[in-house]
Amino acid sequence: MEKEHVSEEKEVVTKNFIEQIIDKDIAEGKCKKVITRFPPEPNGYLHIGHAKSILLNSGLAEKYNGQFNLRFDDTNPTKEKTEFVKSIEDDVQWIGGKFDDRVFFASNYFEQMYEAAVTLIKKGKAYVCDLNADEIREYRGTLTEPGKNSPYRDRSVEENLALFEQMKNGEFADGTKVLRAKIDMASPNINMRDPILYRVARMTHHNTGDKWCIYPMYDFAHPIEDAIEGVTHSICTLEFEDHRPLYDWVVTELGYENPPKQIEFAKLYLTNVITGKRYIKKLVEEGIVDGWDDPRLVSIAALRRRGFTPESIRKFMELCGVSKSNSSVDYAMLEYCIREDLKMKNDRVMAVLDPIKLIIDNYPEGEIEYLDVQNNQENEELGTRKVPFGRELYIDREDFMIEPPKKYFRLYPGNEVRLMHAYFVKCIDYKTDENGNVIEVHCTYDKETRSGSGFTGRKVKGTIHWVECTTAVPVEVRNYENIVNEELGVYNEDGSLNLNPNSLTVLKNCFVEPYLKGAKALDRFQFVRHGYFCVDSKDSREDKLVFNRIVSLKSSYKPNK
Repeated sequence: MEKEHVSEEKEVVTKNFIEQIIDKDIAEGKCKKVITRFPPEPNGYLHIGHAKSILLNSGLAEKYNGQFNLRFDDTNPTKEKTEFVKSIEDDVQWIGGKFDDRVFFASNYFEQMYEAAVTLIKKGKAYVCDLNADEIREYRGTLTEPGKNSPYRDRSVEENLALFEQMKNGEFADGTKVLRAKIDMASPNINMRDPILYRVARMTHHNTGDKWCIYPMYDFAHPIEDAIEGVTHSICTLEFEDHRPLYDWVVTELGYENPPKQIEFAKLYLTNVITGKRYIKKLVEEGIVDGWDDPRLVSIAALRRRGFTPESIRKFMELCGVSKSNSSVDYAMLEYCIREDLKMKNDRVMAVLDPIKLIIDNYPEGEIEYLDVQNNQENEELGTRKVPFGRELYIDREDFMIEPPKKYFRLYPGNEVRLMHAYFVKCIDYKTDENGNVIEVHCTYDKETRSGSGFTGRKVKGTIHWVECTTAVPVEVRNYENIVNEELGVYNEDGSLNLNPNSLTVLKNCFVEPYLKGAKALDRFQFVRHGYFCVDSKDSREDKLVFNRIVSLKSSYKPNK
């Protein structure tokens, strides 16, 4: 019995604070079915920070056998596009947010929001105000001084109803009138000092067209959307904590029978990355990146194109955890997660990214033999492949030196190494061009030393990879670094981005095994000694493969044991 008790205690301890709140609500009969939502504004692509919210909300609904909604908070038509709606749906689905057919739009509730505003006016809880934006700011007061009432605050219910209808009918110019809640201009919480509920704005909406010329503010619309959909736990980030009293005020004053509960958690802050939509939009418009899905960015679309897996991002979010305290996470931890996910899943193949030719002088000319090679030495289930071997091979330039330093175990004149999966070769000569660059390395091979033959006559200290020349597949390889200069930080003093000029290196003269010839978009491989790579989904073609480096093989992140 004692052991069972310990086990139960462990289970409680491992639950995050949101799960504990939900457990309490269920136990007290306040919640019969958990309903959560992810409510992005369709004004850009989602980034890695949004992944935390998607997985948290979707995961809670799944854990409690509830319901997860994808809802577009499209109450501000200025920057919203159908393109962003589609990209968000794709991203949420790809990362594992299980919304099925439950896709909603705040704009579909505009009629109900308008009626809700009318209800508040009739209750004497809202009024039409003629102050302009600067005057409203001036009347609001400061953190240490209370605000003062608008001169229009005491308009009659009848006058407010008539003016609000005129606002809806387009009888006032943009910015000339707003609808405000009547709460408390002396509240210590500035959000409660008669916040704006509606503004006049003639904008074409991606969903409703030109039907409306007044639009609700986020703080008014959001609790109504949650209540209409029956959301039980409205989970948002910490910056909305000060807005919670207004959220509660809206659902209380409108008399919703089972009002949703807002709960705040800490955002995910990743070091030295760009997540601001304004900055990414500028990078796209100036052609510094080739779109919102450029693999140097951390939008979900960019991570997918670079080759990250949904599983690696979910693992990353598990390691980050859920808390009430803001903190930063190093990008190296995300790289650790993708390495851990890929190392057992993907074939390990040979690729030469900076080729020089290696010629085996004593190997029969024109002969090709096929070596049996395991696809992944740590995972036998991935099977084997045939790798062609012949007299002329490509090797990486860094694997040969004329005058090597100490402890250099690769090829140099007179040294013997193993060609991976193949034979021992000994360097007997080399050729250079007019600039002194090595263009050919000449070797002899020992046919008794073939891998798997059980040869034990002697040992070599170095092993190098290679690709047979006549069957090699030419490819383009793109190596990525952080788009910002990590040493100097993301932003300059003037607020501009501190860009890294070496964030993208394109290698056009690369060769891979013929095994990769039919590789499709987003297929992933480990290139031996180079890192993990993915077929680019945007620029790669069947006759010209393009590979993105997902991550190098070495990690600077050390997980806690």
